[in-house]
Amino acid sequence: MNEDHSPAIRHAKILVAGSGSIGRRHMRNLHGLGAERLFAVDPDPERLVPVKEELGVIDFSDYSDALEKVRPDVVFVCSPPVYHVQQTREALQAGAHVFVEKPLSHDFKHVDDLILEAKNSHHIVQVGYNLRFHPGFRETARLLSEGHIGRVLYASAHVAQYLPDWRPWQDYRLSYTARKELGGGIILDASHEIDYIIDLLKKPVAVACMAGTVGDLQVDVEDCATILLRFSSGAQADIHMDFLQRDYARSCRLVGEKGTIIWDYGAAQVRLFRSDSEQWQTIEVSCDPNDMYVEEVRDFLACILQGRNPLVGLEQAALVLKTALAAKSAAEKGIMEKLQ
Repeated sequence: MNEDHSPAIRHAKILVAGSGSIGRRHMRNLHGLGAERLFAVDPDPERLVPVKEELGVIDFSDYSDALEKVRPDVVFVCSPPVYHVQQTREALQAGAHVFVEKPLSHDFKHVDDLILEAKNSHHIVQVGYNLRFHPGFRETARLLSEGHIGRVLYASAHVAQYLPDWRPWQDYRLSYTARKELGGGIILDASHEIDYIIDLLKKPVAVACMAGTVGDLQVDVEDCATILLRFSSGAQADIHMDFLQRDYARSCRLVGEKGTIIWDYGAAQVRLFRSDSEQWQTIEVSCDPNDMYVEEVRDFLACILQGRNPLVGLEQAALVLKTALAAKSAAEKGIMEKLQ
């Protein structure tokens, strides 16, 4: 969808389920893209106040009631993960296209049913792995696909940030990230890294993991995890994630037969080393952090208008979820889990 704020977005009825930080971000971005018929639903009326005052959205407290009365063209599911599958299914049954936030769910129950329902409905369902739209990831993927480092031998990804700093305006103990019953924990919440590593290296076949609650934050979920993956190509990957580190860090390293690619999110750089030149090349990839959220919504709306598949659809998100759940199981059992 272009910047001309076409009538398609202006006149579409868009319902956002969940008015937490990501729900409010999507509503502001949709408004900025030209959406004029925005609706929001959240059982907590206090969380609806900012978007009602700022954007003039029409609010509801009950999701089913909102679907029935609004009859939306598009639904954004931004509730805690335990509600994602059911709310997405209800939106599809109401005739809407759906953007559902990551992770797809907290378990695999009814995920296959959702995938089948989406196919039969012929509606677009996109999952919110927004890092795919970051210029740093896109540059990394381009360099890899063009063969600059040859076959990947191993990859290493790292993401860390102190949980109370994620959403400073909120008591971190109330966030879904900190609460097992809402589908929290660092493995599911930081599954962006699992998603993009799978996108780069393709089919994972085995996973091992060490995870647990090692810090002093008041949470009942794992706050630190290191995941080891083996891929059908023979490549390996390690992914470290935690919400304990006091400074923010996010990076990815790909080591290939002919060189190395390093994406440093914080430095806004992608660096390429090629064995033939024995030199490093630095590519600047700076952007406003909100840009990737705007781009993923713009692409989702374009998929609806053009009838094309989204960049991150249900099948990919289901594979990410399966891998994340296998990692959690491997950590609990102290074994390596095979992935079918």
